[in-house]
Parts: sequence; C-alpha cells; structure tokens
Amino acid sequence: MTASLIALGLYFTGYCLLHSLLASRRCKRWCLQHWPALMPAYRGLYNLLAVLLLLPLLWLYLQASGPLLLQWSGWTGWLMNGIAVAALVGFFSTSGDYSMAEFSGSRQWRLRHFGARDPDQQAVLKLGRWHRRVRHPWYFLALVLIWSRPMDAAQLLLSVLATLYFVVGSRLEERKLIAQFGEAYRQYCRQVPGLIPLPGRTISATRAQELEQQANQSDVNGSA
Repeated sequence: MTASLIALGLYFTGYCLLHSLLASRRCKRWCLQHWPALMPAYRGLYNLLAVLLLLPLLWLYLQASGPLLLQWSGWTGWLMNGIAVAALVGFFSTSGDYSMAEFSGSRQWRLRHFGARDPDQQAVLKLGRWHRRVRHPWYFLALVLIWSRPMDAAQLLLSVLATLYFVVGSRLEERKLIAQFGEAYRQYCRQVPGLIPLPGRTISATRAQELEQQANQSDVNGSA
C-alpha cells in the first residue's frame, strides 16, 4: 500500500508539473519559434495529452485504493452529496463565463492565427458572473467537489496534492495574466479573492466591464 501511494503521489506531481510547463508562456513561445505550424493545434494537443495521461493516474489510483478513512453518513452524507451536486451544477453554470471554443482549441485551429503572433495575445479578458466573486471558479468548485467525497488514503493524498496544485497553479496562471493584461488584472486581483469567495469581496457587472475594457485595450496596445 505504501509503495502504491508513493507511486501515485509521484505520478500526480509529475503530471501537474508537466501540465504547468506546457501551459507556460515560455513553452508556447519556444514552440512558436521552432514549430510555428503546430501552434493552431497546440491547445487541442495539450488537452488531448492531459486526458491521455490521466489513464495511468486512474490505474495507479485504483491500485492504491484501500479502506475508507472518512465516510459521511446520515445527515452529513446527504449534506456532502448535496454540496457535490451543487458544485457540478456550478461547473455547468460557469460554461458561459468561458470561451469553450478557445478552451478546447477549436477556435485556434479554425482561425489559424498563432503562427503569426504570440499565442497568448489571442485571448481576451472576460469576467462573467462567477469571476466577479472568485478569480478561479473552476478551481474553487473542484476543491468543493473533492473535499466533499469520502476519503481513503489514495483519495486523501490526491486531494491534498490537488489543493496544493490549485494554489500554486493559480499563482502561476495569474503571473501570465498580469503580464498580458497589466494593471487592469492587478486591480481585479486586489478586489476579488483567488480561490475561495469571501463576503464583501465582489465587483459589480459595471466594474467588471470596465476592467475588461481596460485589460483588452491594454492587450491590443501591447501587441500592436
């Protein structure tokens, strides 16, 4: 069991490191410089690799699974299941806050523009309903989902590592966003919490629109 947990932890850590490396501006720019023809497919290939590499993770998880350390029962079980369902509904409701075509890579492939410019300059800042309350809605909802489940040793290990990854990964992601959108994104970070929504730390739809305009205008000027 201990060896299985170590293998699971090491693989998941490597998966997270590779995921962050391939998402970095440096890696994208290196690919743009050496393989510009690949850039329209970069996001799609990135997503495909992420999914394929989950298969060994699933196998390792099944090998390391054991007796439950924590199991919700009675009214707490109903409560945690309700929280998990609410998180899944939240994932569905956030879809309008993201460009799913851009997230999947279909937009990049369709437009074929990455060979001519920095791939990070293709995106625009969009602050939907969820983003007015928390900067990383998907990370928050994922945390709610994983910590509302029963826990065995393997699940607990993955939950802890995933939480650390969301904390570190969100910081790395925001470094890219600040570099891209400048002062507008810095202001947004000061006004809206990162991973956990907090009372009184929200912005209005009007303020969100102002920040979007400032950020996207700055991005256009910066890429001109």
